[in-house]
Amino acid sequence: MEMPAPNASVLSQKDQILRRLRAVLPHDAVISDEAQTRAYECDALTAYRCPPLCAVLPANTHEVAAVLKICSEMGVPVVPRGSGTSLAGGALPTADSVILGVAKMNAVIETNYPDRYIKVQTGRTNLSVTGAVEADGFFYAPDPSSQLACAIAGNIAMNSGGAHCLKYGVTTNNLLGVTMVMMDGTIVEIGGAHLDAGGLDLLGVICGSEGQLGVVTEATLRIMPKPEGARPVLMGYDSNETAGQVVTDIIKAGVLPVAIEFMDRPCIEATEAFAKAGYPMCEALLIVEVEGSDAEIDAQLKLIMEIAGKHNPVELREAKSADEAARIWLGRKSAFGAMGQINDYMCLDGTIPVSQLPYVLRRIGELSTHYGLGVANVFHAGDGNMHPLILFDANKPGDLELCEEFGAEILKLCVEVGGCLTGEHGVGIEKRDLMTVQYTQADLEAQMAVKDVFDPAWLLNAAKVFPLDSSQTRRVA
Repeated sequence: MEMPAPNASVLSQKDQILRRLRAVLPHDAVISDEAQTRAYECDALTAYRCPPLCAVLPANTHEVAAVLKICSEMGVPVVPRGSGTSLAGGALPTADSVILGVAKMNAVIETNYPDRYIKVQTGRTNLSVTGAVEADGFFYAPDPSSQLACAIAGNIAMNSGGAHCLKYGVTTNNLLGVTMVMMDGTIVEIGGAHLDAGGLDLLGVICGSEGQLGVVTEATLRIMPKPEGARPVLMGYDSNETAGQVVTDIIKAGVLPVAIEFMDRPCIEATEAFAKAGYPMCEALLIVEVEGSDAEIDAQLKLIMEIAGKHNPVELREAKSADEAARIWLGRKSAFGAMGQINDYMCLDGTIPVSQLPYVLRRIGELSTHYGLGVANVFHAGDGNMHPLILFDANKPGDLELCEEFGAEILKLCVEVGGCLTGEHGVGIEKRDLMTVQYTQADLEAQMAVKDVFDPAWLLNAAKVFPLDSSQTRRVA
């Protein structure tokens, strides 16, 4: 869906801002050619597109500050962008905005093993943070499915998690401090190389704020020693509801696996055709992984296997080698790419109490029948972070709108059972007009008042998160 083209006044402003930006940045760091700015017209929510006024790629904090100061003085909106992997339209530009990408900011600034932290520029990819420390026996825990590509900046903006967040937490649990540039160009340091800095918990406000409060240019992240070992087990069941109940029973038993992942039949079939991981053809699969010493792993898996066995599994397979473990994970890690091979899809991100998994999975199936659109479920079951993939035909008139209506019903269902609209993808543009389902107007006013403090003119990613009419009113005011 194309967004409106810029008008004449916007084009006139473009000449002015380009002159000023090129005065403070290297020539190749300012992208204004129409064909080149097309690369920034959307993120991974590709249904909506709009080329920006221009894009800039600063290389350090001071260049970011110079860009924001200019944009603030000229009243030009800025959309921060990590790697563009947002599935909620978090980095979608408007025609009058400057995209501020952090891709060139990818250096490791400091590594401290005794105090277990690493400081990086936020354009560094998630997986490469672990890559910088794994030879010394450490790792960075948050591991979104897009970790090969996604940037730490985006992880902080959306408070990303991943398969292993059940045990290690999401980004906010692994973020110690940030260097952030305010919209007026002011550089601030928040937190540091230790947990729980004194004063207000501004770090907790910034993590998950979706680029609304400032541009985070550097981050101090917690790193941990690698566990002695890890071992997954594969479980197959004849219904989604049964698999959901197994997840509930494992959590209730007091076991804390490092990951519990869920896949249903449509996803299993797609991944088998794509990756040939050797999964059984059943209605639902669980991958449960535990870690520790051999004795710890054996004890945990013994209890987990006992629980799994009580629900009549179609298959119960424990990895006996590194190769078998890799094959168990192969299909899950290939799931999103595999689904993209067979259909257009929209990936949702609702979060629910684990005890509600059986009911919610059943209702999603009923809604699928009602809307006449297929759904593939693949998600982090241990913490209730669901990722239903609604299948549709992008070339069929009306299918996208039907898909969005169906998606809204799923997200409302998540809130209805005590969950929330998003776990790690963020609100972006996808869910902004559903915020009233989860929050009262007073709640939203309190949240918007925080943005008023950090960004009084509402120039940073302003058309995101909050209902569009509220955002537009705030910016005019």
